[in-house]
Amino acid sequence: MATSEHGTVQFRPASDNSLLIYFDQHISLAAHQQVAKLLRLLELQPISGIANLHPAYCSVLVKFDALKLRHDDLETRLRPYLDRLNEGSLPEPRHREIPVCYGGEYGPDLAEVSDTHSLSAQQAIDLHVSATYIVYFLGFVPGFAYLGGLPDALVTPRLPRPRRRVPPGSVGIAGHQSGVYPFATPGGWRLIGRTPLAMFRPNRPAMSFLSIGDRVRFTPISPERFAALENA
Repeated sequence: MATSEHGTVQFRPASDNSLLIYFDQHISLAAHQQVAKLLRLLELQPISGIANLHPAYCSVLVKFDALKLRHDDLETRLRPYLDRLNEGSLPEPRHREIPVCYGGEYGPDLAEVSDTHSLSAQQAIDLHVSATYIVYFLGFVPGFAYLGGLPDALVTPRLPRPRRRVPPGSVGIAGHQSGVYPFATPGGWRLIGRTPLAMFRPNRPAMSFLSIGDRVRFTPISPERFAALENA
């Protein structure tokens, strides 16, 4: 399948009913903002025939009704939206704080992560809480936010073998990312702590605690505080 370009943006058919729009090949704040602006424009002025939008770090997967649109038709209709990306601005991001109990039973991989980088456990915790993270997109399971901005000194690959079960609320790192598991699921990220906050509740108006574009800070808490918040 062919790839076409619109400035530095690439269009690439992904299936018979989906089109990928690439703003960059590397994770960057600029690409993230372009993704967010396109989502906002399409939310305000939807295109008939588009079924779903799936954002990622620097791309958007557009799924469409193949009985109403073809790849070329959709690309033609999307081009004016791309021309307008720099005209508007995004809303001010929300700032979210997530309390975390680090290490021990809450973060079984903290010691290994610390040793890998020749850090003490406290130094690793201090690094993790020092950053302001950006929610680039949500995926994997409902409420799982991919957070960019992990300090370089903590960059660690995934586990060689994923765990069969990661407890809900577990805070993990993988590569340059951090994230919080909303549910008990299999997972291969390095677990360094756990939060008592519910990251996804279907009975809330905004079911996910985090949304694309949010700024996130982690704050350390004691096991006693964890228990108090969990039972509140």
